[in-house]
Amino acid sequence: MQMKKTVAIIEKASDGGYGIYCPDLTGVALYGYGLTEKEAKENLHENLESILEYYEEEKRPVPDLLHKGKIEFEYKYDFSGFFKTYPFFNVSELALEIGVNSSLLRKYKSGLAFASGEQRKKIESGIRAISKKLGTVRF
Repeated sequence: MQMKKTVAIIEKASDGGYGIYCPDLTGVALYGYGLTEKEAKENLHENLESILEYYEEEKRPVPDLLHKGKIEFEYKYDFSGFFKTYPFFNVSELALEIGVNSSLLRKYKSGLAFASGEQRKKIESGIRAISKKLGTVRF
């Protein structure tokens, strides 16, 4: 059986750690938590194993959306997770560089507002452009 790709969203947890959830796996409480991003990813994998063990012990069929545990997680950040992972980005300066309202970007960062698909693409494109510029730096 081939691996199934599933999106796993990394976000900043309310206590300052990292949380990960899988929006495509509706009906299955698969999540990860950790004080670091690495711990949260490891916990996500452990929880998947625990869910599979539960179905095996109960002699129940594994839901199709779990693809018998053959899942490859495609990690993506929400804005709170991105800024937690990369805290060196100054929100105001980043907003200015990529042409987004700084107040709005702060709201995205804190989870007080949510970007539309078009706005998310604009921000991601701007960050990728910055990444290309940084790739040319030589010392």
